[in-house]
Amino acid sequence: MSLARNVELLRRLPKLDSLRFAEFGRSPDSSSPLQEVTGFGDNPGALRMFAFVPAQLQKPRALVVVLHGCGQTAAAYDLGAGWSTLARHYGFALLMPEQQRINNGNTCFNWFNPEDTARDSGEARSIREMIAHMVEAHRIDPRRVFITGLSAGGGMTSVMLATYPEVFAAGAVIAGLPYGIASNLREALEGMFHSPARPARELGDLVRNASDHRGPWPKMSVWHGSADRTVNPGNANEIVKQWLDLHDLPAVPMAETHVDGYPRQAWWNKDGETLVESYAITDMAHGTPLGLADNDQRYGIEGAFLIEAGISSSYHIAKFFGLTGWIADAKKRAEAKPAKPALTPAPHLARSIRSAVAEQTAEPKHEQARGFDLGQIITRALTAAGLMK
Repeated sequence: MSLARNVELLRRLPKLDSLRFAEFGRSPDSSSPLQEVTGFGDNPGALRMFAFVPAQLQKPRALVVVLHGCGQTAAAYDLGAGWSTLARHYGFALLMPEQQRINNGNTCFNWFNPEDTARDSGEARSIREMIAHMVEAHRIDPRRVFITGLSAGGGMTSVMLATYPEVFAAGAVIAGLPYGIASNLREALEGMFHSPARPARELGDLVRNASDHRGPWPKMSVWHGSADRTVNPGNANEIVKQWLDLHDLPAVPMAETHVDGYPRQAWWNKDGETLVESYAITDMAHGTPLGLADNDQRYGIEGAFLIEAGISSSYHIAKFFGLTGWIADAKKRAEAKPAKPALTPAPHLARSIRSAVAEQTAEPKHEQARGFDLGQIITRALTAAGLMK
């Protein structure tokens, strides 16, 4: 497909996306525990801020920043990728910035727009202000701030890691792009569809030139579907090259393994700490991979660009961030307590309720017209079970 046709396709996307995502975005918003936060600081990028802080937080306190993809809302992506469930299970704070249609017709973060991708400017500055607000308001350890995102959110994740590397301990990019490869729409499309290869040093310099920071650099986890036709899978290789150069690591992987059936490459430092990892999700299209986690829990729900693949990217990313070793104190106490013996009449209670319902439905039709008398059903059932006289 020619670049001109790609541009024409992009022009038509707002109309298509409004239909594609309307159903997906309707119900999840009401199911997410995210709450909007206003007055968080300077907001030159005109973004909205949503956050979730569970009742119990692991110590030292951690924050994960999650950036949604095009056509999605913060709450819809939260439900789809399962981040608030993970936050509750493992006790970390969650920040989910949200793009507004006034900034981008497809609600994509503007990962290629120079005024939004420079330090202390536009959307990058807005997200940085949100992070500062969360760190202060919830006493987050500044050394335990992490970021991840899908697609355009993945591109903006690269932006944040490049422009504010001192803020983050690690990041994870899903179906995204490296920092600095585009400064306008034409270059963005070229990167998305064709992903031209660049020398590792050139890619590393793009990040080094984005701030005065000279290390240490955040750790990086890269995820991409091999059948992605929206963002060329070659971008995963370019992101890996960019961060290997920053960490002064060799191009050849130090380990090649399989996780849940998918190839994973890893590079580590002299202390054995993994600094860069890359997952290739074989035959998967554009989106966030979902599946059962190591703890047999399922995080997220299938939807647009949220794909059942047999591997939970959200869980493995949280694990890469070092967040999954914590268990809530309440859970520890519950596991330590002996189980209470069950009441002997309980096995008969369900059977008694069914019997009481059957009796009421057998009454004359003019009696049924009044509807079930729930109190009467419960009274009959408890009496039959020996729990009421």
